[in-house]
Amino acid sequence: MSELYVSFEFFPPKTSQMQERLWSSIARLAPLEPDFVSVTYGAGGSTRERTHETVARVLKETSLSVAAHLTCVAATREEVDDVLRAYWEIGVRHIVALRGDPPGGPGEPYRPHPGGYANAAELAAGARNIAPFEISVGCYPEKHPDSPSLAADIDMLKRKIDAGASRAITQFFFDNDVYFRFVERARAAGVGVPIVPGIMPVSNFAGLRKMADICGATIPGRLVKLFQNLDEDPATRQLVAATVAAEQCLALAEQGVRHFHFYTLNRDELAYAVCHMLGVRPKPARNADAAA
Repeated sequence: MSELYVSFEFFPPKTSQMQERLWSSIARLAPLEPDFVSVTYGAGGSTRERTHETVARVLKETSLSVAAHLTCVAATREEVDDVLRAYWEIGVRHIVALRGDPPGGPGEPYRPHPGGYANAAELAAGARNIAPFEISVGCYPEKHPDSPSLAADIDMLKRKIDAGASRAITQFFFDNDVYFRFVERARAAGVGVPIVPGIMPVSNFAGLRKMADICGATIPGRLVKLFQNLDEDPATRQLVAATVAAEQCLALAEQGVRHFHFYTLNRDELAYAVCHMLGVRPKPARNADAAA
Protein backbone atom coordinates (compact mmCIF):
# COMPACT_ATOMS: atom_id res chain seq x y z
CA MET A 1 0.00 0.00 0.00
CA SER A 2 1.39 3.42 -0.95
CA GLU A 3 1.71 6.22 1.58
CA LEU A 4 -1.47 7.46 3.23
CA TYR A 5 -2.23 11.04 4.24
CA VAL A 6 -4.41 12.25 7.07
CA SER A 7 -5.83 15.55 8.29
CA PHE A 8 -7.67 16.41 11.48
CA GLU A 9 -10.53 18.78 12.23
CA PHE A 10 -10.86 20.58 15.56
CA PHE A 11 -13.28 23.16 16.93
CA PRO A 12 -12.43 26.24 19.01
CA PRO A 13 -12.90 25.53 22.75
CA LYS A 14 -15.37 27.44 24.94
CA THR A 15 -13.88 26.77 28.38
CA SER A 16 -10.45 26.37 29.94
CA GLN A 17 -11.11 22.67 30.42
CA MET A 18 -12.04 22.28 26.75
CA GLN A 19 -8.96 24.32 25.86
CA GLU A 20 -6.77 21.86 27.75
CA ARG A 21 -8.47 18.93 26.02
CA LEU A 22 -7.91 20.48 22.59
CA TRP A 23 -4.21 21.17 23.06
CA SER A 24 -3.62 17.77 24.55
CA SER A 25 -5.22 16.26 21.43
CA ILE A 26 -3.17 18.44 19.09
CA ALA A 27 0.02 17.47 20.92
CA ARG A 28 -0.83 13.77 20.57
CA LEU A 29 -1.78 13.92 16.89
CA ALA A 30 0.92 16.33 15.66
CA PRO A 31 3.68 13.64 15.53
CA LEU A 32 1.59 11.82 12.90
CA GLU A 33 2.56 14.71 10.58
CA PRO A 34 -0.91 15.39 9.17
CA ASP A 35 -1.23 17.04 5.79
CA PHE A 36 -3.06 19.83 7.63
CA VAL A 37 -5.34 20.46 10.59
CA SER A 38 -8.48 22.56 10.32
CA VAL A 39 -10.39 24.69 12.82
CA THR A 40 -14.15 25.10 12.48
CA TYR A 41 -16.21 28.28 12.40
CA GLY A 42 -19.48 28.27 14.36
CA ALA A 43 -22.95 28.84 12.95
CA GLY A 44 -23.48 32.48 12.11
CA GLY A 45 -19.82 33.24 12.74
CA SER A 46 -20.46 32.67 16.46
CA THR A 47 -16.91 31.45 17.10
CA ARG A 48 -15.10 33.98 14.89
CA GLU A 49 -12.74 35.27 17.59
CA ARG A 50 -12.13 31.85 19.15
CA THR A 51 -11.48 30.33 15.74
CA HIS A 52 -8.97 33.08 14.93
CA GLU A 53 -7.24 32.69 18.32
CA THR A 54 -7.01 28.90 17.93
CA VAL A 55 -5.65 29.15 14.39
CA ALA A 56 -3.10 31.77 15.45
CA ARG A 57 -1.93 29.62 18.36
CA VAL A 58 -1.53 26.53 16.16
CA LEU A 59 0.61 28.59 13.78
CA LYS A 60 2.67 30.06 16.60
CA GLU A 61 3.22 26.98 18.77
CA THR A 62 3.40 24.11 16.29
CA SER A 63 4.83 23.35 12.86
CA LEU A 64 1.44 22.16 11.61
CA SER A 65 -0.18 23.50 8.48
CA VAL A 66 -3.55 24.91 9.54
CA ALA A 67 -6.69 25.51 7.51
CA ALA A 68 -9.19 28.04 8.84
CA HIS A 69 -12.88 27.38 8.22
CA LEU A 70 -14.92 30.33 7.02
CA THR A 71 -18.63 30.67 6.23
CA CYS A 72 -20.95 33.07 4.41
CA VAL A 73 -23.46 33.35 7.25
CA ALA A 74 -24.37 36.57 9.07
CA ALA A 75 -21.67 38.73 7.52
CA THR A 76 -21.24 41.12 4.61
CA ARG A 77 -18.63 40.53 1.93
CA GLU A 78 -16.52 43.30 3.48
CA GLU A 79 -16.62 41.61 6.89
CA VAL A 80 -15.67 38.23 5.43
CA ASP A 81 -12.93 39.83 3.34
CA ASP A 82 -11.53 41.45 6.49
CA VAL A 83 -11.35 38.02 8.13
CA LEU A 84 -9.58 36.62 5.07
CA ARG A 85 -7.03 39.45 5.09
CA ALA A 86 -6.43 38.96 8.82
CA TYR A 87 -5.80 35.25 8.28
CA TRP A 88 -3.35 35.93 5.44
CA GLU A 89 -1.50 38.45 7.59
CA ILE A 90 -0.88 35.92 10.39
CA GLY A 91 0.33 33.27 7.95
CA VAL A 92 -2.79 31.21 7.14
CA ARG A 93 -2.52 29.91 3.58
CA HIS A 94 -5.40 27.43 3.51
CA ILE A 95 -9.13 28.19 3.85
CA VAL A 96 -12.04 25.76 4.13
CA ALA A 97 -14.81 27.72 2.39
CA LEU A 98 -18.31 26.71 3.49
CA ARG A 99 -21.81 28.12 3.12
CA GLY A 100 -22.45 27.56 6.81
CA ASP A 101 -25.54 26.77 8.87
CA PRO A 102 -28.30 29.30 9.57
CA PRO A 103 -27.79 31.14 12.89
CA GLY A 104 -31.11 29.78 14.19
CA GLY A 105 -29.95 26.20 13.82
CA PRO A 106 -31.59 23.17 12.16
CA GLY A 107 -34.99 23.81 10.67
CA GLU A 108 -34.40 27.46 9.87
CA PRO A 109 -34.17 28.09 6.12
CA TYR A 110 -30.88 29.45 4.85
CA ARG A 111 -31.01 33.02 3.62
CA PRO A 112 -27.92 34.75 2.24
CA HIS A 113 -26.92 37.82 4.22
CA PRO A 114 -27.77 41.04 2.36
CA GLY A 115 -24.51 42.17 0.82
CA GLY A 116 -22.82 38.89 1.75
CA TYR A 117 -21.50 35.95 -0.20
CA ALA A 118 -24.48 33.83 -1.24
CA ASN A 119 -22.76 30.44 -1.16
CA ALA A 120 -19.43 28.65 -0.86
CA ALA A 121 -18.66 29.07 -4.58
CA GLU A 122 -18.87 32.86 -4.22
CA LEU A 123 -16.84 32.67 -1.00
CA ALA A 124 -14.12 30.60 -2.69
CA ALA A 125 -13.92 33.12 -5.53
CA GLY A 126 -13.80 35.97 -3.01
CA ALA A 127 -10.98 34.32 -1.09
CA ARG A 128 -8.94 33.89 -4.28
CA ASN A 129 -9.45 37.59 -5.03
CA ILE A 130 -8.00 38.49 -1.62
CA ALA A 131 -4.90 36.24 -1.76
CA PRO A 132 -3.67 33.00 -3.37
CA PHE A 133 -5.15 30.77 -0.67
CA GLU A 134 -5.33 27.02 -1.00
CA ILE A 135 -9.08 26.38 -0.78
CA SER A 136 -10.92 23.28 0.38
CA VAL A 137 -14.70 22.96 0.20
CA GLY A 138 -17.30 20.57 1.57
CA CYS A 139 -19.52 18.06 -0.20
CA TYR A 140 -22.31 15.69 0.81
CA PRO A 141 -22.21 12.13 -0.59
CA GLU A 142 -25.83 11.63 0.50
CA LYS A 143 -27.02 15.11 -0.64
CA HIS A 144 -27.05 18.34 1.31
CA PRO A 145 -30.28 18.60 3.35
CA ASP A 146 -31.17 21.88 1.60
CA SER A 147 -30.39 20.67 -1.91
CA PRO A 148 -33.20 19.68 -4.30
CA SER A 149 -31.16 16.76 -5.67
CA LEU A 150 -27.77 15.09 -5.71
CA ALA A 151 -27.32 16.39 -9.25
CA ALA A 152 -27.79 19.94 -7.96
CA ASP A 153 -25.23 19.21 -5.23
CA ILE A 154 -22.67 18.05 -7.76
CA ASP A 155 -23.37 21.10 -9.91
CA MET A 156 -22.66 23.30 -6.88
CA LEU A 157 -19.47 21.36 -6.16
CA LYS A 158 -18.34 21.98 -9.74
CA ARG A 159 -19.03 25.70 -9.27
CA LYS A 160 -16.83 25.68 -6.14
CA ILE A 161 -14.01 23.99 -8.02
CA ASP A 162 -14.36 26.41 -10.94
CA ALA A 163 -14.14 29.25 -8.38
CA GLY A 164 -10.73 28.05 -7.23
CA ALA A 165 -11.12 25.17 -4.78
CA SER A 166 -8.51 22.41 -5.11
CA ARG A 167 -9.96 19.84 -2.71
CA ALA A 168 -13.39 18.66 -1.54
CA ILE A 169 -13.91 17.08 1.88
CA THR A 170 -17.02 14.98 2.38
CA GLN A 171 -19.50 15.04 5.21
CA PHE A 172 -19.15 11.86 7.27
CA PHE A 173 -20.68 8.64 5.96
CA PHE A 174 -20.61 4.98 7.00
CA ASP A 175 -21.41 3.17 3.75
CA ASN A 176 -18.36 3.29 1.49
CA ASP A 177 -20.48 2.54 -1.58
CA VAL A 178 -22.21 5.90 -1.01
CA TYR A 179 -18.82 7.62 -1.21
CA PHE A 180 -17.68 5.79 -4.34
CA ARG A 181 -21.00 6.41 -6.14
CA PHE A 182 -20.69 10.11 -5.32
CA VAL A 183 -17.09 10.25 -6.59
CA GLU A 184 -18.12 8.48 -9.79
CA ARG A 185 -20.91 11.00 -10.42
CA ALA A 186 -18.63 13.92 -9.63
CA ARG A 187 -15.95 12.64 -12.01
CA ALA A 188 -18.56 12.18 -14.73
CA ALA A 189 -19.57 15.82 -14.21
CA GLY A 190 -15.99 16.96 -14.71
CA VAL A 191 -14.86 17.34 -11.09
CA GLY A 192 -11.22 16.31 -11.08
CA VAL A 193 -9.94 17.46 -7.68
CA PRO A 194 -9.34 15.06 -4.77
CA ILE A 195 -12.55 14.17 -2.92
CA VAL A 196 -11.33 13.36 0.58
CA PRO A 197 -13.56 11.15 2.74
CA GLY A 198 -14.56 12.70 6.05
CA ILE A 199 -14.35 10.06 8.79
CA MET A 200 -16.29 10.35 12.05
CA PRO A 201 -15.15 7.82 14.68
CA VAL A 202 -18.12 7.22 17.01
CA SER A 203 -17.29 8.68 20.40
CA ASN A 204 -20.92 9.18 21.46
CA PHE A 205 -23.68 7.36 19.60
CA ALA A 206 -26.54 9.58 20.79
CA GLY A 207 -24.59 12.64 19.68
CA LEU A 208 -23.82 11.00 16.36
CA ARG A 209 -27.54 10.41 15.73
CA LYS A 210 -28.24 14.12 16.23
CA MET A 211 -25.44 15.16 13.88
CA ALA A 212 -26.56 12.62 11.28
CA ASP A 213 -30.12 13.94 11.41
CA ILE A 214 -28.90 17.49 10.86
CA CYS A 215 -26.58 16.74 7.94
CA GLY A 216 -28.60 13.98 6.28
CA ALA A 217 -26.13 11.15 6.88
CA THR A 218 -27.42 7.59 7.10
CA ILE A 219 -26.48 5.40 10.05
CA PRO A 220 -26.68 1.76 8.91
CA GLY A 221 -28.63 -0.69 11.04
CA ARG A 222 -25.48 -2.72 11.65
CA LEU A 223 -23.96 0.27 13.48
CA VAL A 224 -27.07 0.75 15.57
CA LYS A 225 -26.77 -2.87 16.70
CA LEU A 226 -23.04 -2.60 17.35
CA PHE A 227 -23.42 0.39 19.67
CA GLN A 228 -26.60 -0.81 21.35
CA ASN A 229 -26.44 -0.79 25.16
CA LEU A 230 -22.95 0.77 25.21
CA ASP A 231 -23.97 4.22 26.47
CA GLU A 232 -22.84 3.31 29.97
CA ASP A 233 -19.85 1.25 28.87
CA PRO A 234 -17.35 3.76 27.43
CA ALA A 235 -14.41 1.34 27.39
CA THR A 236 -16.19 -1.19 25.17
CA ARG A 237 -17.70 1.59 23.07
CA GLN A 238 -14.21 2.96 22.45
CA LEU A 239 -12.93 -0.42 21.26
CA VAL A 240 -15.92 -0.93 18.98
CA ALA A 241 -15.65 2.61 17.61
CA ALA A 242 -11.95 2.24 16.77
CA THR A 243 -12.57 -1.08 15.06
CA VAL A 244 -15.50 0.24 13.00
CA ALA A 245 -13.60 3.35 11.84
CA ALA A 246 -10.43 1.39 11.05
CA GLU A 247 -12.35 -1.19 9.02
CA GLN A 248 -14.04 1.58 7.06
CA CYS A 249 -10.73 3.33 6.34
CA LEU A 250 -8.90 0.13 5.44
CA ALA A 251 -11.68 -0.79 2.99
CA LEU A 252 -11.45 2.67 1.42
CA ALA A 253 -7.65 2.39 1.20
CA GLU A 254 -7.93 -0.99 -0.52
CA GLN A 255 -9.89 0.76 -3.26
CA GLY A 256 -7.35 3.50 -3.75
CA VAL A 257 -8.21 6.21 -1.23
CA ARG A 258 -5.03 7.84 0.08
CA HIS A 259 -6.22 10.78 2.20
CA PHE A 260 -8.54 10.64 5.22
CA HIS A 261 -9.96 13.66 7.05
CA PHE A 262 -10.89 12.89 10.66
CA TYR A 263 -13.59 14.79 12.54
CA THR A 264 -11.93 14.51 15.94
CA LEU A 265 -14.43 16.45 18.10
CA ASN A 266 -11.24 17.61 19.88
CA ARG A 267 -10.41 14.12 21.07
CA ASP A 268 -7.31 12.28 19.97
CA GLU A 269 -7.80 8.67 21.11
CA LEU A 270 -9.92 7.27 18.29
CA ALA A 271 -8.22 9.17 15.47
CA TYR A 272 -4.81 8.15 16.79
CA ALA A 273 -5.84 4.49 17.07
CA VAL A 274 -7.31 4.41 13.56
CA CYS A 275 -4.20 6.07 12.12
CA HIS A 276 -2.05 3.47 13.88
CA MET A 277 -4.07 0.67 12.28
CA LEU A 278 -3.69 2.38 8.89
CA GLY A 279 0.07 2.47 9.38
CA VAL A 280 0.20 6.25 9.89
CA ARG A 281 2.53 6.52 12.87
CA PRO A 282 5.06 8.94 14.34
CA LYS A 283 8.33 8.91 12.46
CA PRO A 284 11.17 7.30 14.47
CA ALA A 285 13.78 9.69 15.76
CA ARG A 286 16.64 10.05 13.26
CA ASN A 287 19.30 9.13 15.78
CA ALA A 288 17.40 6.22 17.29
CA ASP A 289 19.43 3.58 15.46
CA ALA A 290 22.72 5.24 16.30
CA ALA A 291 21.75 5.51 19.94
CA ALA A 292 20.95 1.82 20.03
